[in-house]
Amino acid sequence: MNKLLMIIMIATTVFVTACSTGAKDKKGDLGDMKVKLEKLKKEKNDNEADILKLEEQIAKADPDAAKQIEKLVSVDTLRIQDFTHFIELQGKIDANDIVYLTPRGMPSQVKQLYLKRGDMVRKGQLLVKLDDAIMLQQMDGLKVQLDYAENIYNRQKNLWDQGIGTEVQLVTAKTNVDAMKKQIATMGENWQTSFVYSPISGVADEVNVKVGEIFNGGSPVMPQIKIINGSSLKIVTEVPENYIARVKKGDKVEVSVPETGKPSYQSVISMVGASIHPTNRSFTTEAKLPADPLLKPNQAAIMKILDYKANATIAVPVNVVQADEKGKYLYLAQQEGDKMVARRRTVNVGEVYNGIIEIKSGLTAGELIITEGYQTVYNGQTITTGK
Repeated sequence: MNKLLMIIMIATTVFVTACSTGAKDKKGDLGDMKVKLEKLKKEKNDNEADILKLEEQIAKADPDAAKQIEKLVSVDTLRIQDFTHFIELQGKIDANDIVYLTPRGMPSQVKQLYLKRGDMVRKGQLLVKLDDAIMLQQMDGLKVQLDYAENIYNRQKNLWDQGIGTEVQLVTAKTNVDAMKKQIATMGENWQTSFVYSPISGVADEVNVKVGEIFNGGSPVMPQIKIINGSSLKIVTEVPENYIARVKKGDKVEVSVPETGKPSYQSVISMVGASIHPTNRSFTTEAKLPADPLLKPNQAAIMKILDYKANATIAVPVNVVQADEKGKYLYLAQQEGDKMVARRRTVNVGEVYNGIIEIKSGLTAGELIITEGYQTVYNGQTITTGK
């Protein structure tokens, strides 16, 4: 037992020692890499200084040789311009007015159908007539009862005028007449539910009911009659919650639907959701769209929300901006005496969009930036544009 315990203790000690040694080795390797990186950076700076010094000496000793070591680059003049940043999101086209037609009363059999799929309908147009035979029979019966009640009332009133009978009899007869009139009026309202009218103007997008079938409206998933007003469209987009502070009602948007082949539609955000969806962590936005026969509900679209704009600023291609431990920088082409040289310039950058980055400070309009060949130039190197 003691030998077994001893073996376990030795194995544990060896394992712990190996782990500690491995951790130390990793830390040692990381430290070595950092030291090596700093050494290479120092060597790079020293090399650049040495190269520049040698080039200057060569230029003085042999002007023709100096021309051979000039770096060929492309340049562009900095200009004042407006910079915009958009949030691009996938959305879908929807309609403000989509109606799934239902009967106002109880479901009933269709007797007449006055539309077919694709028809244009106007608000208030009669679309469906339901079975009303039973209600008409009931109404005829009520009218017969009303005639009888009015006859009794007129007889009672004549007797009352002659001083015959009691006031209670007269009031009871009048009450019966009023009650029958109310029943007929109620039945008339119920009878009106046999006629189904369109509540909006639009297109009959779905007509899934026939004469003789029961009309109950169906459901939004499988509607019997669906009317769409194509003149009142919108784009609905889910915006990730990390943009909640950058998106608000009234923000300008551009909506593009590639399938239409048309330019982007200009609009503004008309609605911002008041809650975050618990599943996809986003909130809903809507923007109105103009009437266009090429736009259809549920059609895919791209909405670009203008969330940032800087007027009269400087912006450059994002690829010309480089970075090191000191920050962001790029290279300018400057004329110094009879030669053009590359000069490093530290810049303070802003937003990036569509391959362009905003320069908040560090550059001035009219300066020349190196747009090609900037990867291999160094500060002070002689350059040429080939012109």
